[in-house]
Amino acid sequence: MPIDQYPITIPVVDTATILQTLPHRYPFLLIDRIIDIRSEYGGIGIKNVTVNEPQFTGHFPTRPIYPGVLMIEGMAQTAGVIGLLTMQEMGPKAVYFLTIDKCKFRKPVGPGDTIQYHMERITRRKAMWWFHGEARVNGEVVAEADVSAMLAD
Repeated sequence: MPIDQYPITIPVVDTATILQTLPHRYPFLLIDRIIDIRSEYGGIGIKNVTVNEPQFTGHFPTRPIYPGVLMIEGMAQTAGVIGLLTMQEMGPKAVYFLTIDKCKFRKPVGPGDTIQYHMERITRRKAMWWFHGEARVNGEVVAEADVSAMLAD
């Protein structure tokens, strides 16, 4: 079933709520907000890429490119917030990254771009979740991967 057919349960998750939900902090908090969380089935993480981020001092100084591995981590953080917030009644306190599969990087991303992490749940077994993610800039897919994580107390 397409994600559009699920009711929106959390329209916007701001940075303050992300900071309360995930243990990550700058410079490793890689999402600015999440929009359109549709129950446990998916949502869209937003990352505004800026030139003053520390990875650009070495990747690469003359042509800054946002590292692909950070896009995958952004997908995982988005999926983690979706999982943790939609399972609030169970009270999990941590999310652990398990796997990355079918990862592809399609186009470079740089300062000034806004990445949207479109995450859609593939399946769930107890506290283990699998998501398919697409990183998009201006509607164009720049990276994609399947990620899984485990929620724990």
